[in-house]
Amino acid sequence: MALRRNAEERRGTPSVLLIVGLANPGSEYEGSRHNIGGDAVRELANRRHATFSIERRQRASTATLTTPHGLVTLAIPTTYMNESGSAIGPLLKRTSIDDLAQLVVAHDELDLEPHRLQLKFGGGLAGHNGLRSIAKTIGTQDFSRMRIGIGKPERKEMVTDWVLKRPTGQRKVELAADIQRAADALELLIDQGLESAQRTVNGS
Repeated sequence: MALRRNAEERRGTPSVLLIVGLANPGSEYEGSRHNIGGDAVRELANRRHATFSIERRQRASTATLTTPHGLVTLAIPTTYMNESGSAIGPLLKRTSIDDLAQLVVAHDELDLEPHRLQLKFGGGLAGHNGLRSIAKTIGTQDFSRMRIGIGKPERKEMVTDWVLKRPTGQRKVELAADIQRAADALELLIDQGLESAQRTVNGS
């Protein structure tokens, strides 16, 4: 889906991709399952030697990668998860992205088991507050997602603690490995494009 913008509304150098990693701000949420999208994007920036800076207008920390295909903007909203959408409009304007297939949101996914990843375009929101906020802001659910599986706890009433509290022991080790896998998948997306990366990531 493309968004129509007037030329005078655009700001900055156009990007070929805007990759947004969802996370809650603050030290109390660092290392939680809910922050895995932001952690994966941060790991991608580290690999590509890109430095984040806080952009107050965009309500996000951003970094830019120079690739053979063009500029790729990485962003992590500085808002809480349920307000993630407030960063997306300004980021889309800054990057001059019209085609929402080029907006890729990396997020934790309860409906996928740990170690599973899925790249997709569009689909439901699965009760994810960050996705819901983004869809409300841009008026559509048709954007690309990097779904990073975190699995579900044994009981529904344990979900809040499951996503917001830091795992320990072996679960902490496994979460760190999944962040690396997600960063691998995002690198494939940048280097090979959405369709090719989908075949590799979703088939594994």
